[in-house]
Amino acid sequence: MGDGLRTRLGRAARVSKEQRQTLVERGEVAVMFVRTEDDQASITRAWAELEQALGSLRGRKFYGVFDPVSREYRACVERRVNDEPHALGLELATVAGGRYARERLHGDPPDVYALIAPAFERLSQRTDCDRQRPSVEFYRRRDVIDLLQPVV
Repeated sequence: MGDGLRTRLGRAARVSKEQRQTLVERGEVAVMFVRTEDDQASITRAWAELEQALGSLRGRKFYGVFDPVSREYRACVERRVNDEPHALGLELATVAGGRYARERLHGDPPDVYALIAPAFERLSQRTDCDRQRPSVEFYRRRDVIDLLQPVV
């Protein structure tokens, strides 16, 4: 079905054609997170744990971060001034800023999630790919995900 998967509502989860890969500069982001192994079952549990710890997700910015060196995945949420990470059972970190190649995905969950691994595979084939820095999933909205591959 081309670039996407058909969703229950009939819309295809897809990579945005006009922005297949774009270079962007990002600032660093302070986050709270749940650490887990890099397998789908563990990642799904980590997101559920993060969402449960937060209670309300409204107005929050979410990130998935994969470290290629430690092979660790982190389900993250941008930290707010009044957040108490330790009381929530969450760890603290910073999502690194810098140059990234971005590929934007569109589609309804959970179908859009199936596009993440193939898109990161494409991004990792770039000659300017920095394989020492973590890759980032930025959940812009419920149906839009920016995949960010660090570049040199």
